[in-house]
Amino acid sequence: MAFTLAHPVHSELLIKKSRFIGCVEPMADRAAAQARVAALKAEHPGAAHVCWALLAGGQSAANDDGEPGGTAGRPMLDVLRHQELEGVLATVVRYFGGVKLGAGGLVRAYTDSVAQALLQAERVLLQKRLALACQVPYALEGRIRRALEAAEAPLLGARHEALVRLDFSVTEGQQAALVAQLEELGQGQLGWVAHPEEG
Repeated sequence: MAFTLAHPVHSELLIKKSRFIGCVEPMADRAAAQARVAALKAEHPGAAHVCWALLAGGQSAANDDGEPGGTAGRPMLDVLRHQELEGVLATVVRYFGGVKLGAGGLVRAYTDSVAQALLQAERVLLQKRLALACQVPYALEGRIRRALEAAEAPLLGARHEALVRLDFSVTEGQQAALVAQLEELGQGQLGWVAHPEEG
């Protein structure tokens, strides 16, 4: 079972005069993570390092940003892995205080920054979403749209041709009940473009 975070959470540690500003937040992919890190570097021009770790399936990554190899990004990534998280970015902005911490001290500082933020974070169960599409006569469009809205199945698009095609997404756990409900509402006039079982 994997979890993501409901919203960004920050932490701040002061260790031997160095300031560590940690943040954990939901993040979809590496491109979004790199944009967030670039924004942090712009927000903190005086920071010595902006280290980060992203846990997002095949796009996971870790970056030490000039700290000794393996003392920041990788340990931060390990903290995320131990929490069964997915789609989460951890960042730590470090302002150097003039006292070297050594490799062990750096690992502790970076992992503690992430762990402190995670203690306050609200975890939400990550549910796989499936994209579905159906076609209905114009007369049934409003009824189907209301059912999708009530089921919190976001509409991804609508095409009005001979029939109305509605593209939407649904969580894996809701799929069977929503498909059955839509077919009942469709009164035999609803057709699946992407068959529900095929996702």
